[in-house]
Amino acid sequence: MTKNNHEIPQNENLKIAGKTFDPADYQSNSLEAKGLAITHEQTSDTWTEGTIEAKIDDVNGKDIEIPRTGYDENK
Repeated sequence: MTKNNHEIPQNENLKIAGKTFDPADYQSNSLEAKGLAITHEQTSDTWTEGTIEAKIDDVNGKDIEIPRTGYDENK
């Protein structure tokens, strides 16, 4: 049975709202910790990848386009 928001004590809400990511969350059995670990991973991936324009930004003052070509086995 799922509790609605009115049945959760206020102090429980504050515990969840105040939680921040910890590397141990990856191995946790807690639903909240696992959710934080997944969100952290997605954010990290997005931050690392950058945007979808396929450019390497500002290399010696110039953006470099990444060619959108497939793999050529004959090269």
